[in-house]
Amino acid sequence: MNETGKTSLRTCMVGTLRIEHVGSAQKVVGWVHRRRNLGGLYFLDLRDRTGLLQLSFGPEWTDAASLELVREIGPETVIAAEGKVERRPDPNPELATGAVEVRVSTLRILNTAVMPAIPVYLSPEEELPSEDLRLRHRMLDLRRPELQRTLELRHRIVLEARNYMSGQGFLEIETPILTKPTPEGARDYLVPSRVHPGEFYALPQSPQLYKQILMIAGFDRYFQIARCFRDEDLRADRQPEFTQIDVEASFVTPEDIFGWMEGLTASLGGVAGIEARPPYPRMSWRDAMDRYGSDRPDLRWDLEIRDWTGALAGAESPILRAATQGGGRIRGLLLEGGAKLSRKEIEAVEAQAKAAGAPGLLWLKSGSEGLSGPMARFVSESAAQSMGLKSGDLALAAAGSDKVTSPALSAARAAVIAALGIPKAREQAWLWVLDFPLFEENGGRLNAGHHPFVLPHPEDAGMVESDPARARGLAYDLVYNGAELGSGSIRIHDAALQERIFGLLGIGADEMEVKFGHLLRALRAGAPPHGGIALGVDRLVKMFTDAPSLRDVVAFPKTTAARALFEGAPTPVRTVDLAELGLRLLEE
Repeated sequence: MNETGKTSLRTCMVGTLRIEHVGSAQKVVGWVHRRRNLGGLYFLDLRDRTGLLQLSFGPEWTDAASLELVREIGPETVIAAEGKVERRPDPNPELATGAVEVRVSTLRILNTAVMPAIPVYLSPEEELPSEDLRLRHRMLDLRRPELQRTLELRHRIVLEARNYMSGQGFLEIETPILTKPTPEGARDYLVPSRVHPGEFYALPQSPQLYKQILMIAGFDRYFQIARCFRDEDLRADRQPEFTQIDVEASFVTPEDIFGWMEGLTASLGGVAGIEARPPYPRMSWRDAMDRYGSDRPDLRWDLEIRDWTGALAGAESPILRAATQGGGRIRGLLLEGGAKLSRKEIEAVEAQAKAAGAPGLLWLKSGSEGLSGPMARFVSESAAQSMGLKSGDLALAAAGSDKVTSPALSAARAAVIAALGIPKAREQAWLWVLDFPLFEENGGRLNAGHHPFVLPHPEDAGMVESDPARARGLAYDLVYNGAELGSGSIRIHDAALQERIFGLLGIGADEMEVKFGHLLRALRAGAPPHGGIALGVDRLVKMFTDAPSLRDVVAFPKTTAARALFEGAPTPVRTVDLAELGLRLLEE
């Protein structure tokens, strides 16, 4: 028997009892899951985090006081019971403990419970209460077996990560939570200092600068299960605070990082029953955007975007002509058997493309009566053949700049896969996306592609200042089933190059000193080549469990409005407390 649950009040956890324990005396504790009265015999399903166990009560083996208690006991009451393990007369194959029950001789109530605001026990036909209601009563929601299993899996994944990284010679080193505001792509959460009025700490968006400084200090291999904070708009895959497996190492190339992370994710997948077979495929950012319209393509399906600019060069469509004359391309999806989609279904796909920023989609069907659809009058039979269109097929096209058509076609790809029920080519799809742009252009300004510390690709070093928009960085993302699990890069270790990059990003000397002076001084002290990555624990558990959102894999999550409903945060602060921090609220 598993002894890990043994305490003064219990001999075992309820989910550990099996047929081999028949005849043994046991003490068990937990919550009343549900009660049944079968004409003088009473049955309780007792629950703890290891599972359910049937307790039986009858006048032949239960004392009178305990029988009186069980007649009135309510759901979620905390109890302690003593008795003998016996075979169940009606085994339940759906329960791990379904072959046995405890015939209770003595029952004690450890604590009563008011009628639960939300049910913990639900039959398969019942729907969960609304998410807001479940988050307000999170202590009850967290009693649900599925959430307890998920959080236990999360624990085992983090433990495996620690063991794996330690086994590879990495040291776990904690970095500060109260730190300095730095631009990393999102807004900082600011923390006012009482000791230094008018000055502020920031909660870290990541341990980025600290882990680079640890490399400069000579620690060589670092990791941390790091808490990070970003004051940004939330979605199903975002939380304002999150956990990541943060990694950094010295004297490395991307190949070293790939090897460690492939080994790590294979180990973590083993914990969760997810198959991972390194080495993982690799694809450049440019290739991913060209073939799938996304830098995190879901390769479980083989459907790719096609370039029809040449095939449709002679089409007399004003839309197509304007797109190509403006330097854009005509790209689209060729769907075998897609002609069976109705106009309404095609419009639903088009709505997804529009939501991603496209003005619309053009479509073309090939059937027994020839070509049909909005593109039919512009496309000849020979052009349709050049596009690869056969009878029964559907072509969906978008025309314009790749910045517009790529996200639109990526959204359309996901929509048609669902609409046509296209079967998966594989169940698990791991991928490294490499060589991201070093910069992004936005209104004539340059922004950092990943962050400002990415080392330029050696082949593009000459472009950094002459043609920065085309320069690539040694940045890479790990993608699993269409979700970014981790992002990393080789870092700049030369102070002069780092200053040049800051300058290209419009960061002047004074601002550079205020925000990054400590990093530049560290780089000048003799920085080794180094790089790293961070894997999102929340997202990884979400993907491994196929959970609907991150809120299903975090014990106490925030809503999409960034509110903690259980404890009621954020909350107003008294004027006197603000004054102590040297703060006051502006009048609206």
